Amino acid sequence: MARQRCGMNPPQLSMTLVTFAAEDPGDWSHLIDRAVAADQAGLDRLALSDHVAFGTDLSAYADPAKGGIDGGRQPTGPDGLWLEPLTVVSYLMAVTSRIRFATNILLAALRRPIVLAKTAATIDVLSGSRLDLGVGVGWQAAEYEAAGLSFSTRGAQLDHTLAVCQQVWANERASFDDGQLAFTDLHQNPKPRGGGVPIWVSGTVNRRAMERLARFGVGWIPWGPDAADLTAAIPRMRHAVTELGGDGANVGVVGSLPTAYHEDGEIDGAATLEPVRRLVEAGVTDFRSNARFGATGEELTDQIGSFAAAFRAASA
Repeated sequence: MARQRCGMNPPQLSMTLVTFAAEDPGDWSHLIDRAVAADQAGLDRLALSDHVAFGTDLSAYADPAKGGIDGGRQPTGPDGLWLEPLTVVSYLMAVTSRIRFATNILLAALRRPIVLAKTAATIDVLSGSRLDLGVGVGWQAAEYEAAGLSFSTRGAQLDHTLAVCQQVWANERASFDDGQLAFTDLHQNPKPRGGGVPIWVSGTVNRRAMERLARFGVGWIPWGPDAADLTAAIPRMRHAVTELGGDGANVGVVGSLPTAYHEDGEIDGAATLEPVRRLVEAGVTDFRSNARFGATGEELTDQIGSFAAAFRAASA
């Protein structure tokens, strides 16, 4: 299938869109306000997270051996409210015109592959190809068990899901057989524009994740210690992907851009953007910001626009 050459594009600025809450906000209209403002302000992308359910034990979030991150803490507790990301993306695509939306990350294996392929293709067609699928294996066994899936084989299940999606996206008459699922001359239309929906693979520089990235991905979402040391991790990722038959030189890379604040609570733009040039040189192509602006309406658009303009100057 056709692949977007992320590594050849200018650095982009994304922001997280918080689609979860520890307590019921009563009204989710702030998501529309932020999406519209970001769209009008020239932001490149909004990123949404994913969980479909929670068990009562969330300790695995802090366990790297189970897919968590050392010292991590799930932000809402098991009774938090989490909106389904592809549904939110579909809703917000209708009130925006140019900004891209990304899942960061979608637990893709929890969805039936052929249905996920149809959903993503539909969003792509209706939005003018503004969807990026960031995918990963997750950290919580309870979600897999509730979906009737084995947590221990979640990596293989994710590979299976992505293989089915890319097969039906790329072929007018798709055939598939991986020992788990088989079909012949399957028709699913409309197809995503450009041959498929761009897939960004999350993980550390380990063989399984790098095989997945080489096979399916246009971009990498680093995790854990590799996300904390991108200067060292990116060359190792590029080498691994190339060794596994992928185009390591042109893989896009997400890099976190933590927000610094002044004592009065205002964003310290200079301090926030200080690492941008170094990270561009290291190979980061998509900077993911968690900046929060207190304004609304036109003032929010202006604030995001000013931040985006400062980022363009810092990354040039």
